[in-house]
Amino acid sequence: MTNPYRQSYKQKLLDNASLAIFNCGLQSCSPNHSWGPGIRDHYLIHFVISGKGSYICGGKTFQLKAGDLFLIKPSQVVYYVADPSEPWEYYWVGFNGTYAQKLVSHLPFKDTNPVYTPLEFEEYKDYLYKIYTNSGNTIKHTTAMVGYLYLFLSRLVEENTVNTQPQAAAQSNYVIDAIKYIQFNYSSDISVDDIAGAVGISRSHLYRVFISNLNQSPIDYLTEYRINEACNLIRNTNLSISEIAVSVGFFDQFYFSRVFKKIKKVPPSKYLQSLEAQGEL
Repeated sequence: MTNPYRQSYKQKLLDNASLAIFNCGLQSCSPNHSWGPGIRDHYLIHFVISGKGSYICGGKTFQLKAGDLFLIKPSQVVYYVADPSEPWEYYWVGFNGTYAQKLVSHLPFKDTNPVYTPLEFEEYKDYLYKIYTNSGNTIKHTTAMVGYLYLFLSRLVEENTVNTQPQAAAQSNYVIDAIKYIQFNYSSDISVDDIAGAVGISRSHLYRVFISNLNQSPIDYLTEYRINEACNLIRNTNLSISEIAVSVGFFDQFYFSRVFKKIKKVPPSKYLQSLEAQGEL
């Protein structure tokens, strides 16, 4: 067993920042080393990197091991203690700020379960290591610390977005927002990544909600929307095929014609004739 030790840093001056680090550190605990019962005045996340321990929060006891994270919220009575035979070693980071509560609400911790096991042990360990090794009161140090904290939290937000099954209403809102973005930007050179970024979810999540709600992928929806707009231009303007292609976001006329024919079963140059033959004009 590693000899018990504690290496920590505490910020001396804090302003009303959107996100500010209060403290951070690394500790190898002695058997039965404990903290609490007590409360913190900021958010605090611990990451167990070896050993075991117990965390008591909200009247529940959670048994933790290497690879587990646990969250302490401000004014929450908690108690945690190292295992008597395999005491834990952990990193921690304490933070607060005007943006902290909103960020924490998007993390995978729940009121009923303030413990989470992330997918990539080394990645999370590295973020917390970099937060601690960049500790200091200069602008350089505080910027680096908060930067790594944002990266650390953003990975947790990403995992929560992927793992959490949104409610149907939330899924519908994503689709509605994506469709609005397409309607306003289809004539530009936009991609599925652009749509996902505008909505605020990952590309894979966007794909899932489109399939779930429309039974169609985002790229298929975008392509079909562009072709339908091209049909409107063919019917109602005297633009050339190349001009129509550019107007609906296709910058290669030949590719536009291939896609148009695939969807409408006729090339764009024959589209009006097909409508006349079907009596739709």
